Amino acid sequence: MRIENDVKLDFKDVLIRPKRSTLASRSQVSLERTYQFKNSGREWTGVPVMAANMDTTGTFAMAEALSKHGVLTCMHKHYAPEAWTAWAQTPDGARAMRHVAVSAGSSEKDRASVRAILDGCDAPFICLDVANGYSESFVNAVRRTREAFADRTIVAGNVVTGEMTEELLLAGADVVKVGIGPGSVCTTRKQTGVGYPQLSATIECADAAHGLAGCADATPDGGLCARARRRGWR
Repeated sequence: MRIENDVKLDFKDVLIRPKRSTLASRSQVSLERTYQFKNSGREWTGVPVMAANMDTTGTFAMAEALSKHGVLTCMHKHYAPEAWTAWAQTPDGARAMRHVAVSAGSSEKDRASVRAILDGCDAPFICLDVANGYSESFVNAVRRTREAFADRTIVAGNVVTGEMTEELLLAGADVVKVGIGPGSVCTTRKQTGVGYPQLSATIECADAAHGLAGCADATPDGGLCARARRRGWR
């Protein structure tokens, strides 16, 4: 066991320092961004906000509403493949499809369910979600999902540290979910004693992801840096 004595911050511990702006109104602010995902090779343009895959928020109705604003919805895991197919054939479902993720856990049964869903619709994202992503079995699940769905953008988590962010990206994830028990109604921290202040976790994980991308791109001969080769980047 090792105790970390350096300061770790949560969002409640900080405020955003204001700066001067040329904008006359908040209505002039655009949150839309374009992303090129490394492992899936897909490009996506929208607002980088996701509705979580909880059964009260990751719904077809939520996806229809949020997709109008370019926001993603990670669907809950309780919709049958037949329900997905029927929804995808509706006008609202077809319009929202570009902004939804099919959710699954780490089991073979979950991957079979994803396959059955994707046979009936063209959802571009897969969300692999577990409460605590620090297990070899979850990393292997991400790797197997990448092998099975090479052209889908994979969202995977949850983790809170840079080394596991790297691990998931190297296993095939495109987006890493950060946070273990950060919400007010999440009991993971209380039940297991595992967690990390959310702001520090977000900064650390983002830094690791950006550093890994830079590591792979920075070598003069177009090869990979030593760390990436050791960790299996292909």
